[in-house]
Amino acid sequence: MAKLKRPSLTQMILLSMVIGTLVGWAFPEASQQLKPLSNIFLRMIKSIIAPIIFATLVMGIAGHGDDMKRVGRLALKSLIYFEIVTTLALFIGLAAVNLTRPGVGVVLAGADASKAQEMGQTAQGLTVGGFLEHVVPTSIVEAMTKNEVLQIVFWSILFAVALSQVRGRPKEMMLWTLEGLSEVMFKFTGIVMKYAPIGIGAAIAVTVGHSGLGILWNLGKLILTLYGALVVFGLLVLLPVALIAKVPVKRFIRAVKDPALIAFSTTSSEAALPRAMQAMEAIGVPRRIVAFVMPTGYSFNLDGTTLYLAMASVFAAQAAGIHMSFSEQMVMMLTLMLTSKGVAAVPRASLVILSGTLASFGLPLEAVALILGVDELMDMARTTVNLVGNCLATVVMARWENDFHPEAPPPDLSADEVITIAGPPEPAPA
Repeated sequence: MAKLKRPSLTQMILLSMVIGTLVGWAFPEASQQLKPLSNIFLRMIKSIIAPIIFATLVMGIAGHGDDMKRVGRLALKSLIYFEIVTTLALFIGLAAVNLTRPGVGVVLAGADASKAQEMGQTAQGLTVGGFLEHVVPTSIVEAMTKNEVLQIVFWSILFAVALSQVRGRPKEMMLWTLEGLSEVMFKFTGIVMKYAPIGIGAAIAVTVGHSGLGILWNLGKLILTLYGALVVFGLLVLLPVALIAKVPVKRFIRAVKDPALIAFSTTSSEAALPRAMQAMEAIGVPRRIVAFVMPTGYSFNLDGTTLYLAMASVFAAQAAGIHMSFSEQMVMMLTLMLTSKGVAAVPRASLVILSGTLASFGLPLEAVALILGVDELMDMARTTVNLVGNCLATVVMARWENDFHPEAPPPDLSADEVITIAGPPEPAPA
């Protein structure tokens, strides 16, 4: 009798999502009791983020000698790339919402705007100056406790620069310790991922049980417009970028499918971050680039969220019967570009930013209350695109730096683990 093949993590996650959907639909009240199972998974994943970012980022900078120009060059290239791609996402979102006009005919009168009003008040303080202050932590322990990714990145960069100026045994001991921490955290991630199907299945069951399958028809036009726009963004922006940068597309898709499924099912970019970093290393991106580009992208390269904000803000104007000229829409988009940076760690950050923008332009916050009902469905798609966009950015930066080696597995992963994450290497062209 042939030995049964053990299902892959992707297959287990897909099966758990189907089972979770059925459980949530058949037992909506009982499914809410499964929330602790999904919370356990998210809490375990979030506990990995701070140490893995700190260790890998400091190693990536201080572990390569005193070449600070190299680090600065990578930072400049990354920011240029991020701004170009997110600007394209804004324009695609604007084009989609103006083409389908999902807000026309929406009635706002019955919406409960209390939560939206609270978000609007929270967002009033989100200024450029406030953002710059927020980047600098008053306590690295507090930043790690709250998983403030941008603050951890800022502090880690300063720590790495300081460490690069240290000489002799103290520097060697610190780098040795951080290298050990980094490798342990990647193995830790592998252990946590064995629980992923249970946590993800529970998350899907809770979502479906709370909202019901009928939610798929509520504001369906807006949801379909968002999903369609994200597909267009992938085909017209991400795919051409991958082809221009000569990214091995098939291997990239195999590598990104597991973290993308995690991001889609949990609506949490943080939950997918450790696995995504591991997968990008497995397909040949150096750790120094993964450690810098991925966390930075979580604050500056939120393609899906940027596209969503463009759509949602114009949707609010359409729902209120307010005509906005192209120039007015562009001013609002510029505002969104500035205020949406560095708030990825804020729960429902996109809704907070949206509320503040609507309040600034005199648009009704009731639209946010209406969107709240289907935000989880839209959050699944935009979070997935955020993750895929950041994974692609790491490969593009590695190509730009002439430091992409798809044929060489990273030193802390076995050959079997590399194949599990990224799949076998593609055959060389004849």
